[in-house]
This record gives sequence, C-alpha cells and structure tokens, in this order.
Amino acid sequence: MTEKALTTAGQDWEEQARNWIAWVREPGFDSYWRYRDAFFALVPPAGRATLDLGCGEGRVSRDLVERGHRVTGIDASPTLLEAARQAHPEGRYLPADSADLPFPDRSFDLVIAYNVLMDVDDLPGTVGEIGRMLEPGGRLCLSITHPITNTGSVRDGLFVLDRPYFGRHRFEAEVERDGMRMKFHGWNHPLSAYTTALEDSGLLVEALREPQVGDDTFPWHMWIRAVRPR
Repeated sequence: MTEKALTTAGQDWEEQARNWIAWVREPGFDSYWRYRDAFFALVPPAGRATLDLGCGEGRVSRDLVERGHRVTGIDASPTLLEAARQAHPEGRYLPADSADLPFPDRSFDLVIAYNVLMDVDDLPGTVGEIGRMLEPGGRLCLSITHPITNTGSVRDGLFVLDRPYFGRHRFEAEVERDGMRMKFHGWNHPLSAYTTALEDSGLLVEALREPQVGDDTFPWHMWIRAVRPR
C-alpha cells in the first residue's frame, strides 16, 4: 500500500498516540469500559467480514474477535496501529484514510465506527466509503459523542449552551486525571449532519440510542445502527 500523508485528524491522533494507549489500557479508566456491553448488544452477530474503522490501539477489534468476528482494523496513526498489532499479532491492521478506503465495493457485512466519526476531517466522504464497503443487508454500528456534548457545559447540574448547536465547529479539550493527560480534537456536528451523510450513502437508520449507564443524567454518547437495503 502506498504511504500517504496523514490527514489533520491522523496527525492529531499520532501526536497523542502514546497518551491514548496509556489512557485506554488502564482498566476501567476510560468510559468505554462502562458502555461496552450495552454497545455490543446493538451489534449484530459475527458474519462474513467486519471492518473496525478507526481501530486505534485495537480495543474494539479485540473485543469483536472475542465475539467471533473476522476483523480488519484500519487507522491513520502508525503508532496506534503498531500497538494494535503488538496486542493482537494474529490480527489484520492496515493504515488507511477513512475517506479513501483500500477495499473493493461490498467487502464487509459489518462496519464498526466506535467514537470515530466526530474526529474525521471528511464526515460525508467517510460515511460514503462505509456505504460503498457494505454489502446489501450489511450494517454500520457507530458510536459518537452526543452531538450536543461539545456545544456547552454542565453548571449546577444543568447543561448550558456555550456556542451554536448548528454548524460545523472545531473542538479541542485537554483532560488530566490521575496523572494521565489526553488532548482530544475533533468536529462538532448537529445530528442532522450524521443522518444526512447516512441518507446520501444509501443507509437507513434502524436503531438509535442515547445510552444511560449507571448514574448518567446527561447523554454523553449516541449510538446508531444503519443498514444497506437489499
């Protein structure tokens, strides 16, 4: 595969790769550990071939394999891909731009995009590639940070908007906790930006969830399962 320059999102994740590996591999530290079981309840059983889009250091890929999936993981960050390969040497992990995937049409019957689409530089292009990758009857299961999350903040137990909900806005947040530091970058889109991208790619939404886990009083995530009609 010809090596390509990293996108802005790829550069951001490559710069934070070591921090991210430490962050997500600390047991119970990242929110993934709280949401994982409920998210996988939305995911169809293993089929012919599963693509983990934006696999990072491979945590979702490894969990998919444990559930019987035949997984290909792709990511833009070389450091994260190497970490995924080291943790799962028998796996298949490839460098790729999410808006220009190196696979033939209809290569997969399932695509997983866990907390990825709010980070990509080209949302319509990425979802278009997902649509191209899916065979008829194939499904996309995605998690995003809830579209309202990065438009405001919680004050005295109430959520207050700090910026317009509509439009495409860049966000950046640096978080330090228990001696670990992580800088997050991405794009805030309204929900309609995601649903429009799905519509334009020929995908139909069949399930939408705002997960509430434990004592959550605010929807931090949104999950969607979409299908390519037969």
